[in-house]
Amino acid sequence: MSHRPDGIPGRDLSDAALVREVRQLHRTRHATFLEGSEDAFETHTRRMLELEREYLRRFPDAVSPDPQRTRAGRRRAAGLTA
Repeated sequence: MSHRPDGIPGRDLSDAALVREVRQLHRTRHATFLEGSEDAFETHTRRMLELEREYLRRFPDAVSPDPQRTRAGRRRAAGLTA
């Protein structure tokens, strides 16, 4: 088995493993930011972005924003647009 210091490439993960890895990265983000070295934070950021991009590629409909969290959605809710 080969050594992979940056983890298994996101494209090679199963859907379940990808979801699990993204959740784990989000759970550890704050601690890495506050307590990790600069290198650890940069590595975490690269991995997080890689896996988030892969998640978006595979599940584009799962990440659409709540209309109430967009300017256009809030304007519609307030009756300011037709």
